Amino acid sequence: MVWLLRKCNNCNVYTFKDSCPKCGGKAVSPHPAKFSMDDKYRRYKLLMRRLAANKE
Repeated sequence: MVWLLRKCNNCNVYTFKDSCPKCGGKAVSPHPAKFSMDDKYRRYKLLMRRLAANKE
């Protein structure tokens, strides 16, 4: 499935274009990355998430 919705990094406006119509900033996909229990890098992703949570 193709994700068409984008979100501006600067002003948090949602759009369907690659750049924000309001501020001209870069728009990225707001959807999280696909998760799979069979992912061979799962251990490292979870470790990085825990380290990031501890820093906050």
